[in-house]
Amino acid sequence: METRYSYFFRLGLVLGDFCIVNFSYLIGYLVLRYWGNNGQVPDNLLSQILIFNLGWLTLASVLKLYSRETISKVEQIFRQTIKTLLTHGVFFTVFLIYSNEKHFALRFLPACYGSLLSLLVLRSIVITYLMDKFVKRAKLHTKTAIVGHNQTALRLARYFIVNRNTYSFEGFFDSRLDYVTADDDRKGEGQIEKYIHFAAANDIREIYSTILPEKQQLNRIIEVADQYCIRVKFVPDFSGALQSNYHIDYLDAVPIISIRTEPLQQDIRNQIKKRIFDVAFSLFVILFVMSWLTPLIALLIKLESRGPVFFRQSRTGKDNLPFWCYKFRSMTVNNDSDSVQASRGDHRITRVGAFLRKSNIDELPQFFNVLAGDMSIVGPRPHMLKHTEQYSALISKYMARQFLKPGITGWAQVNGYRGETKDTELMAKRVEHDIWYMENWSWWLDIRIIFMTIINVFRGEDNAF
Repeated sequence: METRYSYFFRLGLVLGDFCIVNFSYLIGYLVLRYWGNNGQVPDNLLSQILIFNLGWLTLASVLKLYSRETISKVEQIFRQTIKTLLTHGVFFTVFLIYSNEKHFALRFLPACYGSLLSLLVLRSIVITYLMDKFVKRAKLHTKTAIVGHNQTALRLARYFIVNRNTYSFEGFFDSRLDYVTADDDRKGEGQIEKYIHFAAANDIREIYSTILPEKQQLNRIIEVADQYCIRVKFVPDFSGALQSNYHIDYLDAVPIISIRTEPLQQDIRNQIKKRIFDVAFSLFVILFVMSWLTPLIALLIKLESRGPVFFRQSRTGKDNLPFWCYKFRSMTVNNDSDSVQASRGDHRITRVGAFLRKSNIDELPQFFNVLAGDMSIVGPRPHMLKHTEQYSALISKYMARQFLKPGITGWAQVNGYRGETKDTELMAKRVEHDIWYMENWSWWLDIRIIFMTIINVFRGEDNAF
């Protein structure tokens, strides 16, 4: 929920940073022209300015510099600003180098980014002053109280306390507790209607009720609240019925409750970001790694054993639909590949295959699966059809992992749950991690998992065989 203050603050922050970014570029340009480049102007000056601005806006969006969550705390604004500045510096430096502007870069970058850092630090100081002084004195935050004292009410209270620059949380109304303030206990009234009278006398402007009144009482409550210019909002309490993080969306004016939060399902922009990243990353690996590595691996596989270079197997994909999953062949050709998992000391694994499996190189052909749209870089690992049938009957939440595209690597794998699953408990742990990933997805989580995968490859894994 975004207030007018939050909206205008975010808008001001974006516009202010736009001016700072372009002023810093101007400083760098003037220093270059009059003190370091004999008055010469780069041929692609307008393109550089455009790339400089688009790079900042794109990175700021990816790092959520201007999101509602970030601007709620000064420390968060400063942290994300530094991340954006450093990332942008690396990005623009690489751009200048590949544009054959190395001499331009050596003279321009220190002046530009020195100015940008100084101005952003000054901007953060101004923001701190405004949020600590002006906001409090102007009383732009809204006094709020909560009816009820259940788990939903406590979560809501924590949100108000964290966002104290927007909300002034006054306490709880509850028939069992009378009235509990944020600081001490005081006696209050009894029913929701009486709470409104108490709120009016104490300048509380918004009441969030986690206790839903009976239908006949609802109109009367709203009528009384309107008389005192107090907004009453009702919050459904599912703390006893739903154990996961449920999500509320709207179709027109009809509230729709999902039993879990799914960032990739509930925001099309997240799906687009993930797909763009998948395609770009896959193309990079295919063009710059597999283009020369595949012939070498193919030769080694052929020299050791008869059979195809690539191994394909039907596995369970998104929405429980099967697809052909590709790998470099790491075993001798056998009739058990679709029913028996690889195990430690498996006689079917060749010497070349053992190296491929240990280093995860056998998974590289799955980048073609990603490019085709059957898989993602990061997601739950695809299982054999037989295992899906077997474990879905034993683990109640097993099929929930199929809401996502399967991945080359995943949250379960980087946390040690990869390879052979000897018992149901190990598979249950893997499923638990897959569902956590689904409910907590972010672009940065994918990057973290990729880095953890690379680290594990060099460090070695006990379950990689």
